[in-house]
Amino acid sequence: MKYNTEKHTIGFVELTYFLIGLLLILLLGAIVRGQTPATNTVRAHPPVQAAYREYRGVRLGMTATETRAKLGEPMMKSNEQDYYVMSPNETAQIVYDAFQKVVTISTDYTGGVGAPEYQTVVGAGALLQRPDGSLFRMVQYDSEGMWISYNRSAATVPVVTITMQLVKRG
Repeated sequence: MKYNTEKHTIGFVELTYFLIGLLLILLLGAIVRGQTPATNTVRAHPPVQAAYREYRGVRLGMTATETRAKLGEPMMKSNEQDYYVMSPNETAQIVYDAFQKVVTISTDYTGGVGAPEYQTVVGAGALLQRPDGSLFRMVQYDSEGMWISYNRSAATVPVVTITMQLVKRG
């Protein structure tokens, strides 16, 4: 086996997208930690199916192989998560469990470009406006064991983040 002495470098664009994705994931984590179920989460009663069920043909529960067949080769790939840059305005993170099944799909649309309307994602109810001007709504579908959220940041160039995740049962 030969040793390759060429240096592998990450370009400026890839690094920029990686940092933006990482920042958005951290922002989403901070938002989720600050939520209170009584004001930010809607439970669908009686059992209702989610209208927004997939991203570009990828659904929760699909295998990593099926996901990569639908979306192509990710920019960053691991057994736990794939990161895709679909366009300058659209990125996606697909998270897998230990069995290589999709448990989370999170998409970011810079400037809201290409994002579906919030009613398509979380239904016709109103979005919660936070003090910082951002908009949010989360709907939990107990019958399907999942939740979906829509978040629009209050930044000068807003980012719309749509996240679908399986609920851990146990």
